[in-house]
Amino acid sequence: MFTGIVEHVGRIESIEALSDLSRFVIDLGPISEGVGLGDSIAVAGCCLTVTTIDGTRFTFEAIRETLDVTRVGSFAEGDGVNLERAMGAGARFDGHIVQGHVDGTGRVRRLDRTGLDGNEVELHIECDPELAGQLVDKGSVTIEGVSLTVVKVVEDGFHVALIPHTLEVTTLSDLSDGDPVNLEVDVFGKYVKQYLDRVLPGMVAAK
Repeated sequence: MFTGIVEHVGRIESIEALSDLSRFVIDLGPISEGVGLGDSIAVAGCCLTVTTIDGTRFTFEAIRETLDVTRVGSFAEGDGVNLERAMGAGARFDGHIVQGHVDGTGRVRRLDRTGLDGNEVELHIECDPELAGQLVDKGSVTIEGVSLTVVKVVEDGFHVALIPHTLEVTTLSDLSDGDPVNLEVDVFGKYVKQYLDRVLPGMVAAK
């Protein structure tokens, strides 16, 4: 489990694309201490497993399913990626509950900078209406592994506000119109939707 509080922006050093999976070597830098084989790291919001270690350089593998439903398949060498280690049992809990199970991808509709110094930033994301339907105003969403609060939900997307600190310590400041992003909706929203999908048809039929 993760919290959506990014610990470090790493760089993808190399990519090996095989027939059924891809291998990524990422320099974890200062957060490499204590990370071992088999540990989980949220890479741009996607939970990946450490398969080899060489100093601060860690190898991760992504299977075809992951490559198909996330933007991991579009990673390129040199890309910066948001990184977060799995949350320890006794750790302080910030952000919100993030599983690292990407629900789908969205696209940047636009990034609005307002205010005297451009410090007021609103990010507009376009996504599948089914994903947008699982979000609520003032609820939580994860974009590229970053825990954010939804400002407003629209039929085919949503808006979030970004503070200067978030822009400084994550890759969100590098986004441009049309860029793909990994999205994970609040896990509680998923359960509520699943429950209602099961119960409501029966309630309607009973009437």
